[in-house]
Amino acid sequence: MSGRADLKQRVVTRFQRYVANPLNRRLPFQTLLETTGRVSGEPRRTPVGGRRAGESFWIVSEFGCKSQYVRNIQADPRVRVRVASRWHHGTAHLLPDDDAVARLRFLPRFNSAAVRAFGTDLLTVRVDLTD
Repeated sequence: MSGRADLKQRVVTRFQRYVANPLNRRLPFQTLLETTGRVSGEPRRTPVGGRRAGESFWIVSEFGCKSQYVRNIQADPRVRVRVASRWHHGTAHLLPDDDAVARLRFLPRFNSAAVRAFGTDLLTVRVDLTD
């Protein structure tokens, strides 16, 4: 990653971690992805902008394998997703061969625009829902 892309990721990540995510987690309609912290073992909830399609939930990570929730998925792919105030269990799969830019066209418009604007290493994540 170039120095400029690395700086962009650090700035965006800090804003998300300390400002946007704490606010968004409180909104009852916000979609959340819950992973298990790879070090702490504690639940970690991240606001995401994905979409359910049948028995799958799709997300595009803006920083690929540098995203904390992606690193947690690599350690333990069992996750939960809150969609429309209802929690669903599932197994997450990282799809580096998927066309993440094309995938964004089918995900919520506002979030997709932000991911395209701020992202430096897009990565598609599919969660196979079990309930």
